[in-house]
Amino acid sequence: MKKDHSRQEIDPEAIVPAEVESPPEKASQLRADDEDIVEALNGLIERVAGETESFDRRLVRELMTAALKLIPDGRDTGELKLMTAAIKELRYAYRVFGDYPEPHKVTIFGSARTNKDHPDYLAAIDFGREMAQAGWMIITGAGGGIMEAGHVGPGREASFGVAIRLPFETTANEVIAGDEKLIHFRYFFTRKLMFLSQAEAVVLFPGGFGTLDEAYETLTLVQTGKASPVPIVMVEGVGGCYWRQWEETVRINLLSRGLIGEDDLHLYHIASDPADAVEHILKFYRNYHSSRYVRDDFVIRLRHKIDDAGVAALNDEFANIVKEGSIVQRGAYDVETEHRDLPRIAFTHTRNNFGKVRQLIDRINEIAPAAL
Repeated sequence: MKKDHSRQEIDPEAIVPAEVESPPEKASQLRADDEDIVEALNGLIERVAGETESFDRRLVRELMTAALKLIPDGRDTGELKLMTAAIKELRYAYRVFGDYPEPHKVTIFGSARTNKDHPDYLAAIDFGREMAQAGWMIITGAGGGIMEAGHVGPGREASFGVAIRLPFETTANEVIAGDEKLIHFRYFFTRKLMFLSQAEAVVLFPGGFGTLDEAYETLTLVQTGKASPVPIVMVEGVGGCYWRQWEETVRINLLSRGLIGEDDLHLYHIASDPADAVEHILKFYRNYHSSRYVRDDFVIRLRHKIDDAGVAALNDEFANIVKEGSIVQRGAYDVETEHRDLPRIAFTHTRNNFGKVRQLIDRINEIAPAAL
């Protein structure tokens, strides 16, 4: 039986481009989507899964069809090896995480070079411990420094390791080494996908190029609506000024030049200490549960209904992200299959300004629940 997940792609109905949008096939090629080949694929799927008509089975068939097309396309061995290894890595990683669907998870990014006596290392231990005490599991890159500290705090049972094979970093930290929740990746892009797709929050400690790359990619995915809104929290040890200096650079080089908007600054939170980081994350899920699109309607699932005065206030404050109509409280849409018992806030979205969407979620979490 499939299990519901709180974290998912924000637009789950989107699928691969239609054939008409792809480069034309060569006339001499036997098409992998010819009727007799599709029938043969359906037969294979039926032998494995028992039926072929569900949407999930259709996606598997499209995956098999795309793989078959690689042969007449003339893809070279290196390209085939990359795609094959990536699919295998993702399947294995999803299986590991699939055994732990219920606990919320937070990804911790930060430097592998941080010493054990550094305030940032100690702060990462404190943060991981407090999140584990709140029932969360922690995902790190499984190496040393901040990654190790992120595992020390919660301990092995509440930790996932998402490691990368590098010539100068070949072993996992001693907390997660040998654990069934340690996954080794060959490619950064598959590793990043698991870091972000499995987490309901992202926390960043000071780090180098890799940490900043992860920070900007996370911000970009949420800013553009390619990933669901999540808390993105910057935190460091006592006496640190790394993230305030980073924010100053963002304001000078990006905001002042109009390269980002003022609302984009609401996509992240600079925490004063680990306890503030924990509080910020838990507050985000006080009433907010998850979100998705149903066509152009942005749907926010709630843990409990909010009062009518609160809905009216949302319409006053956030009219600029409503394309047409108004913000309403309602039940599940017919096409939704997950969390159908939860109430919803929904509106036709302009499909931009996700910094404002993040502020909307914050306001929803502040509004009083409806009287029972």
